[in-house]
Amino acid sequence: MPTRVTITTEALIPDLLKLERFRRTPELGPKLLFFSGGTALTGVSRELINYTHNSIHIITPFDSGGSSAELRRAFAMPAVGDIRNRLMALADQSVKGTPEVFTLFAKRLDTEADQPELRQKLVEMSDGLHPLVRAVPGPMRMLIQNHFHRFLEAMPADFDLKGASIGNLVLTAGYLDNRQQMDSVIFLFSKLVQVCGLVSPVVGQNLHLAVELESGEVIVGQHRFTGKADRAIPSPIARIWLTAGLDTPEPVTACIDEKMKGLIGQAGLICYPMGSFYSSVIANLLPQGVGMRIASNRCPKVFVPNTLEDPEAPGMSVTDQVKILQETLTRCGARADEVLHYVLVDLKNGRYPNGCDQDELQRLGIKVIDCPLVAPNQGGHIQAQPLVQALLSLA
Repeated sequence: MPTRVTITTEALIPDLLKLERFRRTPELGPKLLFFSGGTALTGVSRELINYTHNSIHIITPFDSGGSSAELRRAFAMPAVGDIRNRLMALADQSVKGTPEVFTLFAKRLDTEADQPELRQKLVEMSDGLHPLVRAVPGPMRMLIQNHFHRFLEAMPADFDLKGASIGNLVLTAGYLDNRQQMDSVIFLFSKLVQVCGLVSPVVGQNLHLAVELESGEVIVGQHRFTGKADRAIPSPIARIWLTAGLDTPEPVTACIDEKMKGLIGQAGLICYPMGSFYSSVIANLLPQGVGMRIASNRCPKVFVPNTLEDPEAPGMSVTDQVKILQETLTRCGARADEVLHYVLVDLKNGRYPNGCDQDELQRLGIKVIDCPLVAPNQGGHIQAQPLVQALLSLA
């Protein structure tokens, strides 16, 4: 049964008529903008392209773990892993797209092979001898081979290829070949895999994240406080900022460019989605200019809290997270009611580990929209289809 919500006018969630209109002409669909990173929105992105090819995904380039870490160490560049992941999630995987390129870019090198063997695999790809490269249509195949050649030329002798993502290597080669400009290579990559949306890092600088815990401990590097590959943080995060490198906690200032201001300004809905609260969502909001640009856009702004425990936010309720969002976005001088309007929850089936108090949220000026997002007996995870349909109904 659809949920009736009062925005400026009454809306149904899901709005089946609106959804059908979007489904029939996704190339004309709305510009939903997501501030995110990581893999939390992979399923949502794949569902989203059934309704709109105009979604905007602002990605954090501050990841310091996984295969991105080796690329960042070697080339002093922003992280490309989350960017590549989102591009692939938005790619057209049908016969209308380029499934051969998608398959190649989704491949990872063996984690057990030795370095000479892995380097030889790359040489085979650069020479067009590898079966995955041979399967790519002619003009695109030559372009991709050139990127492999470029990467092999630039790759340091001690570069660790174990588990490397082929898509990440191609993005890196394009970055090095385009005067270290990320936008140019993302545009090319998007064309190669027929991306149905727009993906961009919030800033293009080579920066890292640092946090101070409530205990006073300072941790530099996203991979050290996210609680996934490393130890769980011993106390909650008190503040987060940007640094120039993993060897210094000194704060630095980053500003968004005119292109990013334009992307935020044209959004028809802005979503702060589920995922790692600090390293995926809040990190995207740290550069100067983000908060003011969000405030100046009069579209709906929606927060979708995690329904499961987030290792970065131990002990934090939904209200606590809303307060952090408001505080981060209003440092520029914006008002709280300009940067966040709604919290989208499923109070029946969702598990909000530290509580979701509707009265508290309403006192903060936030409207709580309670609608089905979580399927019963599915582990408490937010399901892609109902979330996408709810957001599209609000847009």
